[in-house]
Amino acid sequence: MNERISIEEIIRLYKIDYSFLDQLIDSELLHPETENSLRYIIYEELPHLERFANWHYDLEVNLPGIEIIHKLLNQMEELRNENRKLLQNVTRFETWEDADF
Repeated sequence: MNERISIEEIIRLYKIDYSFLDQLIDSELLHPETENSLRYIIYEELPHLERFANWHYDLEVNLPGIEIIHKLLNQMEELRNENRKLLQNVTRFETWEDADF
């Protein structure tokens, strides 16, 4: 079972509005687990929650803005990973070309 924290505890610790957290869940930016009618967020999603809360409360970014920024950052990460793979393939090809047979 994943480590997790209840929604109520998140609201208390992070001092965020329940409605904001609910909007993040409705937008599928966070994916709660439910057990015994209590909702939990897994620890792995807490960095996302912190980032979203910072954007919202510190930078006054609204939910559609958060969704767009999150999507763009994910796309950038995917492109970085693809770039890394391509560079590895080029390096392997160059190494293979230089090999004496």
